[in-house]
Amino acid sequence: MRCPFCTAQDTRVVDSRLASEGDQVRRRRECAECKERFTTYEATEFNLPRIIKRDGLREPFNELKLRAGILRALEKRPVSSDQIESALTRIKKTLMSKGDREIQALVLGELVMKELASLDHVAFVRFASVYRSFQDVSEFTELVAGLQKDTDE
Repeated sequence: MRCPFCTAQDTRVVDSRLASEGDQVRRRRECAECKERFTTYEATEFNLPRIIKRDGLREPFNELKLRAGILRALEKRPVSSDQIESALTRIKKTLMSKGDREIQALVLGELVMKELASLDHVAFVRFASVYRSFQDVSEFTELVAGLQKDTDE
């Protein structure tokens, strides 16, 4: 691993720990030349399925788009970064466990809505209103009524 401070090639691992629910290894490293310390993360690289959009277009899974959509729904809501990262991890694990090479965007959207419903009801309604592109108020009120019913149970 190259030192980010002096670009020397020789660094050594000082400490290793599991991070992100055991899905990553966090390593503290020290440069042999400048003695600066820095942190690296090691994670397994997975092949996530391609997404089949509503218009039939296929595109590779894009974690940045997924994160942006979730963050947009959670904007100004009291949800921690750790909770968001955990939700993203659960979504990716679910996609990988299915073992499909391609999935419909609808399936991904439903996974996101399930996670948002458990994180924050307002964010869930925000996301669902855009994702399902409600045509009138009755569809919106049905969603909210279903959410209230689930909360009461």
